[in-house]
Amino acid sequence: MADAAPQRPLSPHLQIWRWTPAMAASITHRATGAALYAGTILLSVWVFALALGPGAFRPVGAILSSPFGIAVLAGYAFALLFHAFNGLRHLYWDQGRGLDVKSARATALAAFAAALGLAAVLVVAALMNRAG
Repeated sequence: MADAAPQRPLSPHLQIWRWTPAMAASITHRATGAALYAGTILLSVWVFALALGPGAFRPVGAILSSPFGIAVLAGYAFALLFHAFNGLRHLYWDQGRGLDVKSARATALAAFAAALGLAAVLVVAALMNRAG
C-alpha cells in the first residue's frame, strides 16, 4: 500500500435510488419540457398548412387524424398539461410551502393524475367531435 491513490467516492447511480413520485415528477417535467418543443413545431406545421389551403392541409390533416397522429396529439396534450400543473407545483414551492416529503409526494401524484385525467377528457372530446 505504498503509493496507492486514495479511492474517491463514486457518484450515486439511479439503480441505488428508490424511485419516488417527486423524482418521477422532476424527470417527467424535464422530458415534457423537451417534448413541448417538438409538439409546438408540429402545431406550427398544422397552422401553416391550414393557412396555405386545402391542398397543403389535406396530407397534414391525414397524418394527424391517423392513429399515430392521434397518439402524438394525445402525448402533446399530456405534456402540455403535466408541464403546466407541475409548474404550478413549483410556484407553490416558491412560496415556501409544500416542501416536506408528504406534501411533495401528494402534489407530484396530483400533477400526474390531473394531467392524465384532463388529457384523456380532451382526447375523448376531440374524437367525439371530429368531422368525418
